[in-house]
Amino acid sequence: MDALDKVLKPKTKRAKRFLEKMESKLSENIKNAMMIKDGSVNARVTQVLRDMYARKKPYGVLYKNKNITRPFEDQTSLEFFLKKSDSSLFMFRSHNKKRPNNLVIGRMYDYHVLDMIELGIEKFVSLKDTNTSKCPEGTKPMLIFAGNDFDVKEDHRNIKNLIDFFRGPTVSNVRLSGLEYVLHFMALNGKVYFRSCKLLLKKTGCRRPRIDLEEMGPSLELVVRRTHLASDKLYKLSMKVPKALKPKKRKNISQDTFGTTFGRIHMQKQDLSKLQTRKVKGLKKRPAENGIED
Repeated sequence: MDALDKVLKPKTKRAKRFLEKMESKLSENIKNAMMIKDGSVNARVTQVLRDMYARKKPYGVLYKNKNITRPFEDQTSLEFFLKKSDSSLFMFRSHNKKRPNNLVIGRMYDYHVLDMIELGIEKFVSLKDTNTSKCPEGTKPMLIFAGNDFDVKEDHRNIKNLIDFFRGPTVSNVRLSGLEYVLHFMALNGKVYFRSCKLLLKKTGCRRPRIDLEEMGPSLELVVRRTHLASDKLYKLSMKVPKALKPKKRKNISQDTFGTTFGRIHMQKQDLSKLQTRKVKGLKKRPAENGIED
């Protein structure tokens, strides 16, 4: 049994608030991401964690101490730290002779690892290496995926499915000036190119501005190494929506794919022979016609 599972009743108000925060809710909180590293020393991969943490603020937790763990062999220690930090996303960095400059990105479900993917870093450009202006902390990014591999290859399709790590908070409205952060993923020749850009709106003399992208870092060139995917049953269970959040069905009202609402009206059967129409002289029956009918 986990150490955190042994706490049955809180002894302080602070512990009570902590347990209530970790309970399941109809509308879950914004997903936090945990950045953790193993015992090996590598300044390059460590800087990747720091840059990703800087872009995930304030929805991120960075562990500076070294923690010896192997996510693909034993996930117990990793799940302990994720439950302790109340995080559902994680990024783990490691470096060894067999897999140098290693990066693992994954998601959690019910405090257990749902799926994860291992990537190798071949090229890296840090935030410090670019002298351009940066986006404010907490800016929601726009995600762009380029390349047919994201739709054809299974590994790249899984990378596209792990966008929860970069998606940011869910918002209902977006203003034009708030669209200033772009994450571009391109799949080419078996590699994944990650670019972080700032969106600039230039004046054009008309109502629509001209859009320019300015690279601000970090930038990565990644290669897929290993994957750990959830079973179809578990993945379907993690995507289940509570009944309270499902839209209630309204009788005789439907919507199409464009959001247009249609209504259906039910009427009783009408006797058209008794329908009062406009009396027109040309349609009036003559005596001769009446005699024929008799």
